[in-house]
Amino acid sequence: MTAPRSRRRSAAYAALALGLAGSLALTGCNSHSSKKSKKTSSSSSKSKKHKIIGGGAAAAGAGAGAASRRVSPCWPSTYRVTFSQQTGPDSHVTVKFKNTTSKTCRLYNGPQLRFNNAKAPLPLLAGDPGVLGGPTIDVPAKGYAYAVIPTNSPASKGTEQKSVTIDFMGSSASSTTRGPVTLNFAEKRLHISVGKSKVTNWSHSIHGAELTAGVGK
Repeated sequence: MTAPRSRRRSAAYAALALGLAGSLALTGCNSHSSKKSKKTSSSSSKSKKHKIIGGGAAAAGAGAGAASRRVSPCWPSTYRVTFSQQTGPDSHVTVKFKNTTSKTCRLYNGPQLRFNNAKAPLPLLAGDPGVLGGPTIDVPAKGYAYAVIPTNSPASKGTEQKSVTIDFMGSSASSTTRGPVTLNFAEKRLHISVGKSKVTNWSHSIHGAELTAGVGK
């Protein structure tokens, strides 16, 4: 074989070898790119799933939080509402409510008190709450609320009462909660005198109720 022919065969073999190497390299790149694309797609899908699940959990948590913030109305009971009379220049009757439950409850405006089976309850010192209702206070578990009836004049002190029917106002001006209940003063050995007077709205403190009634210092 002559030298020129030998050189031509060597060049052809070299070109063939380079072509095969390039083809293998291209195949490897395509394979690697395909695997990477699949991983990226899978990761994106998982991320979306996590986001959806997380959003659902957050919504459920918000709903539970709103439910936990709901406060039920308080209701009267002869074991939860007590009366006491203070004498002197600042004479007044204190109405004390105790929340004996394990949850916070809500009081609206003031107590509705009918002494000696009166047709109408004792008026509120703050006036009629109106159509949309009036102020409210939340009483924590085992906590107290107070209202005061000033009796510092002969007309407001009136005469000794035999009983009182107790009702609690509801969220609207004309509504009431569970009740009413009647407290017999004679059975409780209480001496309560109330005449032409009015009762304050509920207060978190006895001192605040007394100041509102004009009998506090």
